[in-house]
Amino acid sequence: MFENVRGRGPAATVRRGFVLGGGGTLGAAWMIGALRALEEDAGVDAREGLLIVGTSAGSILAALLGAGASAGDLWSHQRGRQVEQGPLAGQLFDYDAAAGGASPPWPQVRLGSPRLIARSVRHPRSYPSTTVLSAILPPGRGSLGDIGKMVEEVIPSGAWSPHPGIRVVAMDYDSGERVVFGHPGAPPAGLAEAVVASCSIPGWFPPARIGGRRFVDGGAISNTNVDLLGAAALPGGTKLDEVYVLAPMAARGYDRPTGFIGKIERGYRHRVTRQMLQEVIRVRADGTTVTVLCPGPEDLQALGANLMDPARRVEVLDTARRTVGEVLAAAQPVV
Repeated sequence: MFENVRGRGPAATVRRGFVLGGGGTLGAAWMIGALRALEEDAGVDAREGLLIVGTSAGSILAALLGAGASAGDLWSHQRGRQVEQGPLAGQLFDYDAAAGGASPPWPQVRLGSPRLIARSVRHPRSYPSTTVLSAILPPGRGSLGDIGKMVEEVIPSGAWSPHPGIRVVAMDYDSGERVVFGHPGAPPAGLAEAVVASCSIPGWFPPARIGGRRFVDGGAISNTNVDLLGAAALPGGTKLDEVYVLAPMAARGYDRPTGFIGKIERGYRHRVTRQMLQEVIRVRADGTTVTVLCPGPEDLQALGANLMDPARRVEVLDTARRTVGEVLAAAQPVV
């Protein structure tokens, strides 16, 4: 699989797409380690992707890549090092405090979306279980203000990315509709607004309001939304040649956590993996090569059960750089 990538010539001749999935604070760190391995070990620069689809934590990275930040820039920025050039030059950011830490404040005492609950009762087969759960969870009280400000440091408030292929996925909290900001026909929104909407985890953060509508984390529908890169993903009905999927909430092998929370997390991870692979099969059926990169047992040990725990961030970053590099060196598919 990877030999074909290296043997295809300059990246500009290959119509590539990238999927950056959800995964909280640690999922973002894992993807940055994976992006650096791709760039340094396989010569694949995500900034050259014709489409870059980000969901939740992945939407933050999509925004920064679209602004021109390299994987190396993201790596240095995560480690608190000064970035010398590009959109992150001179900027410092507290990744440990950006989402409020490892646990959320107490949520509000009411249902998150009674309208969506009612819709799901009337049409139970039309909504995945994660969508229904998101509607039941109470609105959170956390803040994503620092995330929005970071994006606005590189993309002015109200503006979209200079990269025309940046897509940010969120869910309309009252209808359950998947909304792909940046796609033709999507509701108008600035990139920072869309990223905050995509990161608004039900129960942890309040819904984001854009144009009179409420939006929450796009992972409530699909953690990766790989299917958006299927046939005719590009303007004019052109399909992509290759798609790279970075999915920190999926797994290519499992450890054996002993704690109750760890077992619950691994069960959810198994569900994410199954849904992602179903989407991958559909994209591959259109003739597009899909390469999936996701955590293995060693990564899962580093990640733990709480993907919002900033104390593990640097360990996850380093582990992902090494394990994904090993997968690339072996030139073998990971799932």
